[in-house]
Amino acid sequence: MLSSKHEKVMEIAKRRGFIWPAFELYGGVAGFYDFGPLGTLLKEKIIQKWREYFVIREGFFEIDSPSITPEEVLKASGHVDHFVDAMTECKKCGAAFKVTDLVKEKTGRSVEGKSKEEMESLIKEHEIRCPECGGELGEIYDFNAMFETTVGAGKKKIAYLRPETAQGMFIDFKRLQRYARGRLPFGVAQIGKGYRNEISPRRGVIRLREFTMAEIEIFFDPENPTHPEFREVASEKLRLLLATDQERGTEKFTEATAEDALRENIVCSQLMVYNMARAKLFLTSLGIPEEAIRFREQTPGERAHYSSETWDVEVWTEGFGWVEVAGLAYRTDYDLSRHAKFSKEDLTMFVQDEGGAGKKILCHVVEPSYGIDRLLYCVLEHSLSEENGRPLLRLKKELAPVQVGVFPLLKRDGLPEKAREVLKKLRSEKFITEYDDSGSIGRRYARADEIGVPYCVTIDHRTLQDETVTIRDRDTKDQIRVKIGNLPRVLQELLENRVEFQQAGELVLPKSKAESTERR
Repeated sequence: MLSSKHEKVMEIAKRRGFIWPAFELYGGVAGFYDFGPLGTLLKEKIIQKWREYFVIREGFFEIDSPSITPEEVLKASGHVDHFVDAMTECKKCGAAFKVTDLVKEKTGRSVEGKSKEEMESLIKEHEIRCPECGGELGEIYDFNAMFETTVGAGKKKIAYLRPETAQGMFIDFKRLQRYARGRLPFGVAQIGKGYRNEISPRRGVIRLREFTMAEIEIFFDPENPTHPEFREVASEKLRLLLATDQERGTEKFTEATAEDALRENIVCSQLMVYNMARAKLFLTSLGIPEEAIRFREQTPGERAHYSSETWDVEVWTEGFGWVEVAGLAYRTDYDLSRHAKFSKEDLTMFVQDEGGAGKKILCHVVEPSYGIDRLLYCVLEHSLSEENGRPLLRLKKELAPVQVGVFPLLKRDGLPEKAREVLKKLRSEKFITEYDDSGSIGRRYARADEIGVPYCVTIDHRTLQDETVTIRDRDTKDQIRVKIGNLPRVLQELLENRVEFQQAGELVLPKSKAESTERR
């Protein structure tokens, strides 16, 4: 019997084709997962939603740069020297552990940014031993979390799989600022794989060694860190967990509007808090409740080497507690100044002030960075509910991997042939559909509900007489009848919320009767 929501989500995810352990035939490898047919569709829809929210609406430029990065780039960015985790190994069984994770699991305390001596003291104080065999833990040392590789034959060039997509956007800055025609602020976006050689990934899809990132670098004049559309989000309420409160050992929320957070100097700039508010709106558009979202300010010891202020966007889950799904970092001019120094290239930008006078500046950067795989898990967990003891994914209609189920009522009397005609018609209109003729109609509805299909189309004997079909609504269980000729238009209007379900066709089953029919 599955007890936790996390177990139920992962059972459905594995059984129905959302997420599978990678390399399963060979025992699997921790930190790697495959996305099955439904997971691939859901992931792509989350990416498309992100693109609509940020790239299209904000007018950002999207690029695609290589995953393999030469060593000199990551030396300039600081990753070769600073992208390290504190690691320890069991003296008995040799198992390796990330110290910050191990201490937090055993004590509930964060030791991010603490010295090795402080970490070792806590391990001794709390008598923390190897979770695998109970053996004594060895000394703590630094482990660089990047995957190293080489490029070319013969005298090989050292390179790494990129730990972030950001560096491609900084390297292309000279071309990008010309493309932007000197306009500030301007944003550059990139979606792609990131790689981190996690020491001991033991949190499923929350801690991966290969993952999908959706990152934005917003370049701006440090003397003018504003956003022209700030008034649109000024009244958005944000739940904030401040660094000062965390350092005192409390988890007290500070609730403030975006405008108040800026006025009270809680957040460093208008541009930063604008993107925090937009992050909240994006997450709620995915179906994540507002009360399950918080912004946690990283303490100075936690912040990455390039950041002077970072806010983690976190979502509450039953499976893992608060999960970071995005980070908003103020990277100052760190990256551009470092690349200018190491490459000997001028990465300043000429801009005109309001008086018409020109000046050369080195842009500063605000970076919103989203983890798509973690978002996918959070969307699944917050969509899962139960009806009459059966699981139901109440996914937002625009995110549903399968938009329409097509079912013949029976497997005889020409109904399957007619259903295949309807299926072909819908697929020609670019609907993502699934055909199912196995078992009773109630069981087929239940299977569709389990993967979040918003609408099911049933072909019955009346269809053969008058060319009408029923459409069943996942959430209300109501059914309407429409002409096959009108079916693509009606479904599109329903999926885009342009028409109420009861007004989209002839209502043929009241809710109570439909539910009792399905239970039978």
